Amino acid sequence: MGPFYGYALPFAKGGDMAPAGHPDTITVHGRVHDGAGQPIPDALLEFWQPAPDGSRAGAPGSLRRDPVTGEIVGRHGVDFTGFGRVATDADGHYTLRTLPPGGVPYISVCVFARGLLHHLFTRVYLPGPAGAGDPAADPLLASLPPRRRATLLAAPEGEKTYRFDIRLQGDGAHEETVFLDFG
Repeated sequence: MGPFYGYALPFAKGGDMAPAGHPDTITVHGRVHDGAGQPIPDALLEFWQPAPDGSRAGAPGSLRRDPVTGEIVGRHGVDFTGFGRVATDADGHYTLRTLPPGGVPYISVCVFARGLLHHLFTRVYLPGPAGAGDPAADPLLASLPPRRRATLLAAPEGEKTYRFDIRLQGDGAHEETVFLDFG
């Protein structure tokens, strides 16, 4: 039975990487889909990225939390940690609030989901001012055919909001998201 990612791993406000009220906050949201195109209600996504200035040090304490409430106790809401963990809801949807990454045009993602023996790594490339420069100039994107490249590009949905769906397999109508092998 299992794995059950919705138990003990998600934490309150895990998708709120940006300090509360920060004027540069962007929102990335979407759904995680299985091979039949159905949303996955029990996936867990981890996000890593550099701060807007390009630094990768982050702030300590992103995972320290109160054992009773689940609230984060390791940060005070002002520092940017560069790490977030978000569970999908009953409709397979997730939401991340963060700052634009500095030095790279993407946010790194690790996907944990039912049916996966090993977690998967991918990237969310942000277009325009949220990304650092032109995503098409990135060596990984440049190496992919256009149909595969499109699976890594977030779609703008209004001001500072982007849609990025993750597909664990192609379903005939949609391409499988490009996943990276670090082995």
